[in-house]
Amino acid sequence: MRRTSFVIGAVLIGGMLAAGACLPAIGAGALLHPSRHVTTAARPSPCEDASFSAAGVTLKGWRCHASAQARGTIVYLHGIADNRGSAAGSIQRYTSRGFDVIAYDSRAHGESEGAACTYGFFEKQDLHRVVDTIATRPIILMGTSLGAAVALQEAADDPRIAAIVAAETFSDLRTVASERAPGFFTRGTIERSFTRAEKEADFDVDEVSPEKAASRITIPVLLIHGAEDVETPPAHSERVRRALKGPAELILVPGAGHNHSLSGDVWTRIDAWIERVADRFSGSRF
Repeated sequence: MRRTSFVIGAVLIGGMLAAGACLPAIGAGALLHPSRHVTTAARPSPCEDASFSAAGVTLKGWRCHASAQARGTIVYLHGIADNRGSAAGSIQRYTSRGFDVIAYDSRAHGESEGAACTYGFFEKQDLHRVVDTIATRPIILMGTSLGAAVALQEAADDPRIAAIVAAETFSDLRTVASERAPGFFTRGTIERSFTRAEKEADFDVDEVSPEKAASRITIPVLLIHGAEDVETPPAHSERVRRALKGPAELILVPGAGHNHSLSGDVWTRIDAWIERVADRFSGSRF
């Protein structure tokens, strides 16, 4: 009986140790490889299919044309595990207001190439290459969640960007990933997951920080965040807001959770804000 109990105990302990050893791999995999979904949305009528040569990958997207003479370009950047299809409403909204719009699947998302998502480390380089293809100014970046974080990180070092609309950004990858980790992940497991992810995707977790990037941003930024967001709490946008060096506004949307802040009257406020940006570049003051 004692021998049997010993064997059972040894098996249980061995199983627990094996599971613990696997957790960092599971954590790294979840971080680097979000679910990939190809858009099922029809290509909007003002758009044509486009491919963009980015930082070692090819991105698939749409290049959409203003209904009248273009007075600027909006680049739409989707969130995690999403794709360019979520831009369809914004494309119709802003091409009818005189803006060209570009939307594309981020690396490791949709139809774009790329084996891993690095939350801005490589994505900001991809965005830089997309901006290289744009002739119509001003260039306004509009991103949600992951896309917002990428927009902020790119704009910090790209003087061609005129303004940013950033919904539900995170302040830095280490904080948001730790907050979202399952409860059974210990601090040590989380750190080992980060180390494994860095090695696998050849990037630096601590370099992924919209908050740090914000300290170098002097252009106008409109931040939007759901007041009830528990996945990426509003404190993330608040930290970014405090770090920004230029004109900045933060809209906290009552009752909105993650991915639900862009709705209703918020769009009216975004429209008015973008109009002020466009007016600034036509000779008016922001």
